[in-house]
Amino acid sequence: SDDDGDDSSSVYDSGVEEQEVDEEYDSDAPESASDSEDIDDDDDDDDDENGEDFEDQGSSDDEDDILQDQIKAAKLQDDDESEDELEIIEDFETIPRSFAEPKSFKRNKDGKVMPGQALDDKIDEDINDPAVAQLMHTDDLSSDDEDIEGEGNRIGRVPLHWYDEYDHIGYNVHGKKITKQSAKGDAGDLLDKALQNQDDIEKKKYVVYDALNDTDIELTERQLQIIRRVQAGAFAHPEHDANPDYIAYYSGVDQQISGINSDRHEPKARFQPSKYEKAQVRQLLKKLQDGVITMDYLTGKVRDMNDVNRKKKDGDTDKPFMMWTGDEEDELYFRKGPMHIAAPKLAPPTHAESYNPPEEYLPTEEDIKQWEEMDVKDRPHGLLIPKKFNNLRSVGAYEHAVRERFERCLDLYLCPRVMKRRLNIDPESLVPSLPKASDLRPFPTSKCIEYETPYDGDQVPMIRCLTVSPDGQYLASGASDGFVRIWEVQTGRLLKSWDVSSLVAKSGIVIRDGDEKDDQSNQNIVKPVVSIEWNPNRSHHCILAAVGKCAVVIATGTGGQYDAELTEALLAAASSCAGDGKNIKNAKAKKSVTWKSIRSDELEGDGTPISAFGGTCGPVVALYMTKDVAAVKWHKKGDYFLTVSPKAMAASVLIHQLNKAASQQPFSKNKGGEVQRACFHPNKPFLFVATKENIRVYHLVKQSLVKRLLSGCKWISSIDIHPSGDHVIVGSLDRRMVWFDLDLSATPYKTLRYHEKALRHVSFHPRYPLMASSSDDGSVHVFHSMVYSDLMRNPLIVPVKILRGHSVVDKLGVIACAFHPTQPWLFSAGADGKIHLYQDI
Repeated sequence: SDDDGDDSSSVYDSGVEEQEVDEEYDSDAPESASDSEDIDDDDDDDDDENGEDFEDQGSSDDEDDILQDQIKAAKLQDDDESEDELEIIEDFETIPRSFAEPKSFKRNKDGKVMPGQALDDKIDEDINDPAVAQLMHTDDLSSDDEDIEGEGNRIGRVPLHWYDEYDHIGYNVHGKKITKQSAKGDAGDLLDKALQNQDDIEKKKYVVYDALNDTDIELTERQLQIIRRVQAGAFAHPEHDANPDYIAYYSGVDQQISGINSDRHEPKARFQPSKYEKAQVRQLLKKLQDGVITMDYLTGKVRDMNDVNRKKKDGDTDKPFMMWTGDEEDELYFRKGPMHIAAPKLAPPTHAESYNPPEEYLPTEEDIKQWEEMDVKDRPHGLLIPKKFNNLRSVGAYEHAVRERFERCLDLYLCPRVMKRRLNIDPESLVPSLPKASDLRPFPTSKCIEYETPYDGDQVPMIRCLTVSPDGQYLASGASDGFVRIWEVQTGRLLKSWDVSSLVAKSGIVIRDGDEKDDQSNQNIVKPVVSIEWNPNRSHHCILAAVGKCAVVIATGTGGQYDAELTEALLAAASSCAGDGKNIKNAKAKKSVTWKSIRSDELEGDGTPISAFGGTCGPVVALYMTKDVAAVKWHKKGDYFLTVSPKAMAASVLIHQLNKAASQQPFSKNKGGEVQRACFHPNKPFLFVATKENIRVYHLVKQSLVKRLLSGCKWISSIDIHPSGDHVIVGSLDRRMVWFDLDLSATPYKTLRYHEKALRHVSFHPRYPLMASSSDDGSVHVFHSMVYSDLMRNPLIVPVKILRGHSVVDKLGVIACAFHPTQPWLFSAGADGKIHLYQDI
């Protein structure tokens, strides 16, 4: 990409268009109105004392329903998308071929054409005529067979232009010269040729000049027909049938008609009894005499004698046997046919149903009146009222016997019964066996350094974003007071700070969307630094920060002697931008962004670099957008970067080149919803664009949509790509962290729900198999995420540590987290204005 010229077209230009969505993004608001009550209830709960223990909550039915709805919506959206979304480079016109219609005939079983069955009415000839069939072979003669007398030219492969200067053209078999005679040849003049052609046309002759023998050959009607058929792509001979009808040839011979083997006599063995059958009868009689088989077995009434023997054996024995062996349930479950389930037994009678019950079971008159007012189901004994009799002879018929028996039969008839098998499984065996956390070290475990942010006033500024230099020596943070601060990692000392919010307001904002009054009134409002990113190239010492509607490039001044020169060369084109838009060649991007360099006299404080060879130090250029910038991201090589403005519709994603101070707008329409985050693939020309519910993967060279990832989330808040480029993690405001395997499927490989509140940031470690997520519950979860080179093994994801230390302020907890590039350390930034460094101790 560094070799591209200033041409307006680039490999990053895409024809893929996005659809418009009127929703507004609010990072502090809940993901939907139905979920706001759940989030408020979560805020009122205190932190659990046993928060160190992990609990895999899995995925509920609601998550599956959300994912299924998004899959259906994606299929409908794919059907609606037209091919006009991409730029077509070449159009190919296909011309259908036309073939001559074959002539077919119906034949009988002997292979002859049946009379009156020809499909082509133009052919009246009988194809079985020998005179016509002979024509199939008349055109197969060679030139030697035609010249029997040997008067033709026999010079072989000698070029004819050797005889141009002579009056002859060669020699015949007898060695005589063949003189030039034809008027159409070289011997005649043009006038003779014209007269001869006119005569041939009047006489309807078709004459072809034979240059080898210097003769004129008149073509016959058959030869002309063969030439026309060859030119039309048909078979040369009109008599050839390319598609004959199927002839049902007989595969056998009827012996009665042919008389084959009619004179043979029947063999003698057919009139004698079979010795094999005789031996079988002898064996059956022997078994019948010995009692091995019975006549019922011979007649077919019994199929197996083992059943008869088993019945005899069971009937003769008087030994005790088990009535219930414990396998009855399995036998009923695995038997064929409809399963028979016995009716449930009635409950045994109680003391109240006795004819002489105890005194405490006998109801009083008040109890009887209360029972009559109650429903039958609510009575203690149903329809029965306990009574006491002197003897059993005095007990009469039960008045409700018919009713209770009828209800019993009705229940057995209408109530379905299903056999359910109980699984005697140990719950511990269902839990997957994970390795111990101590075996997966190193990972951050304890807080070591706390970075204190200086501020003026009573309110502590909120740290919104973090980034670490590629060498791991410096840390940059963006706060809600509009300051960008650079810290030294080892000591926690504040090295530099710039008030980017006021600097951008002083430089002047270019209004493009008609909101001039609002912008003038909001110039004095402090804009927070919502996103910050250090250049990933070790030789380029600069930072990219997003403040309000601007993206500011800041030179850190931390490079050495050679790195400072490379950084100066990288920022040379950007530092000379006047803000008139002449540096942008792309017409669409020219309306969406403006580059304006920042003069040194506008900077507050000294511009002394941190390093002795640092060179330029401070803000260099500001990129003004039409809407607020939500995120910025560098390309791995450190020259290209992108900005995300969710409210900018088609210009929500812009790609910029710092070396040439140029910008591009890859999308001409906003399709798929508001863009929340975007990032580059680490080693392929892919662009990941995350909307509220899904992630789209675009190929920047082919300018096409490669894949759509369905997250199942309601509001995506962050995205990060594994250094290998084959795995993606996504954090959402509905407490989920989703893992995608790009080689496996477009649906999530695993969904993790360990946090109690919304996720704000997710990140992979660039070197170690570590992964972290920060949430509004004030905690950071660290995972061991091992990705194997063997494609047959799934990634290993194990939660190893919960890091706490930040307090929740205004329902916001840990907003950002970042890994150290070379060490297993983790930086976290919270709404309480603190930055913590966790190390492996």
